[in-house]
Amino acid sequence: MIRLFVYGTLKRGCSRERFLQGQTFLGAAMTTPGYCLYDNGAYPAMVRDPAADSVEGELWEVDEACVEQLDQVEGVPTLYQREVVDLVVPFSEPVETYLYQQSLSDWIAIGSHWPKKSSNESLPGA
Repeated sequence: MIRLFVYGTLKRGCSRERFLQGQTFLGAAMTTPGYCLYDNGAYPAMVRDPAADSVEGELWEVDEACVEQLDQVEGVPTLYQREVVDLVVPFSEPVETYLYQQSLSDWIAIGSHWPKKSSNESLPGA
């Protein structure tokens, strides 16, 4: 079993949540500082950024078959790479996540949460 941090389309209520069906949701989670999310309109990308804060998401425990399928869905190793990240308490052990591997030149930095929260609307998956 692998503990996997998800922050975008794989979160509950988002477009790819079905790929985590049958796996174990462990709870809301947050990375340690040093990560930032970017948005291209359809999905987010998380990258390391020493000047950035933390990223909000969910922690899941997934089996090997699920990880193999997710690697294909996420375009590993070309689009994303599965890498180890640290989370804050109560999940303080290192876990794995998908970090973006391509250029972000046309993407918008959105900080710590996807979909980006708006002060006057409630977005699905938030």
